[in-house]
Amino acid sequence: MKPIDFHAHIYPDSIAQKASKSIGVFYEIPIRHDGRVSTLLKLGQKYNIGRFVVHSVATTPAQVESINNFIASVAQQYPDRFIGFATMHPDFENIGAEIDRAVSLGLKGIKIHPDFQQFYVDSKNACRIYEAAEGRLPILIHMGDFRYQYSKPARIASVLDRFPKLDVVGAHFGGWSEWDSAAQELQGKRMYVDTSSSLYAMPPRRARELIDLFGVDHVLFGTDYPMWDPGEELERIDKIGLKADELEKIMYLNAKRLLKL
Repeated sequence: MKPIDFHAHIYPDSIAQKASKSIGVFYEIPIRHDGRVSTLLKLGQKYNIGRFVVHSVATTPAQVESINNFIASVAQQYPDRFIGFATMHPDFENIGAEIDRAVSLGLKGIKIHPDFQQFYVDSKNACRIYEAAEGRLPILIHMGDFRYQYSKPARIASVLDRFPKLDVVGAHFGGWSEWDSAAQELQGKRMYVDTSSSLYAMPPRRARELIDLFGVDHVLFGTDYPMWDPGEELERIDKIGLKADELEKIMYLNAKRLLKL
């Protein structure tokens, strides 16, 4: 079975390069690729990745519907390659109706990025998203950034306690640049994490420790395209020294179960 990459950003060709560059500026990290759909398809073929969970982020409420239309159209065009996640913004007026529409468009989850979108992940308006999604769609949440307070692991912990039936995927092992805090605050919580934008910053033994802490049944492979090259991320996964059955779970079985594929 081919891997499922649970964390990939895509953009329309007209803005892909600019949008990708802006991510690099935000994180002060060189970007490997251009964010185009065609580039991701080529990389999937090159590295034998079966499917990608694709998404983008609405930095204003006005962008929500158009981004969801774009992600849905790409997923519909390539149903065997892409699984689309909707975007949502906590200040969007009718969150419930847009989630209903996202489901009707065939989108399989929601992606939010509190640091880009500048909202506290445990805020009152953010909780409107969780209320509408709980029991319906998983939510992939960017988590952690030492520079900001929006997506601190402790804030996510309070969300998980308040919404026990919400399927949350904490991106970047639950806390980009704050992995120790994520391990402390989120240990034992009912959630998933992905491996994206993390393995470059830690030795394989630390990745192994985090996998054990969150549980191998709740870890998902992710590349964070266009930030990183999928080939590099696959090499980093290999260096962890996972057993065959553990690798099978992280690379695709956990994603299949969560998304009911």
